Amino acid sequence: MKHLILFLSIFIFTSLLIQLSAQENCRVLIPELDSIYIGKCKKGFAHGKGTATRVDSYTGRFSQGLPNGRGTYTWANGDIYTGNWKDGKQHGEGTLILKLEERDSIIDGLWENDKYMGPKPIAPRVISKVSVDRFSFKPTGGIKDRVLIDLLQNGTRNTGVSNFLITTSNGVETRLGYSVGYDFIDFPVRIRVTYMTLNKLKSEEYRVIFEFEISEPGDWLVEIHN
Repeated sequence: MKHLILFLSIFIFTSLLIQLSAQENCRVLIPELDSIYIGKCKKGFAHGKGTATRVDSYTGRFSQGLPNGRGTYTWANGDIYTGNWKDGKQHGEGTLILKLEERDSIIDGLWENDKYMGPKPIAPRVISKVSVDRFSFKPTGGIKDRVLIDLLQNGTRNTGVSNFLITTSNGVETRLGYSVGYDFIDFPVRIRVTYMTLNKLKSEEYRVIFEFEISEPGDWLVEIHN
């Protein structure tokens, strides 16, 4: 029994030495973090999930020695950023908490190469939905403040529509081909669409209701599938 305990102790100790040696050879390419690293490595660099510490600390995803993906970085002064990283820089969605004397200041939104680009856009919101298989909101990249609506079925235009009614909180009604909607919109805008349609087999008719709100300005295409 004593020999077994001794063997296990030596085995665990040796494993720890090997692990520590491996961590020492696993580099983090940010000087403020490159002292102690615990985590996954690839070709001598931090790669995968891990924790790096020196004057600052970081826990999260790494790629080739740099924070990449989601992680939390804590600076020596107490500031904390939790969010997405790319090549060692804040990039994507994230929240920065600045430690001030009286209270914390929180900056939440989108980042690009360590620069704050502004708050995260508000996603379109569905208010009510009846007899809708699926839907999509697509910014077209146009320069107009407009919302156009397409009615689709089986991947093509829905030709079995009757009693179509559309209302809006603001805007001027417009048409573009088979699309109908509103132009000159002052966002946020709320739009309600109701109509009767045949089912995919053209054997039964039912009522569709789709009401939604879009807050972000732009030229939008809304697709409603039945």
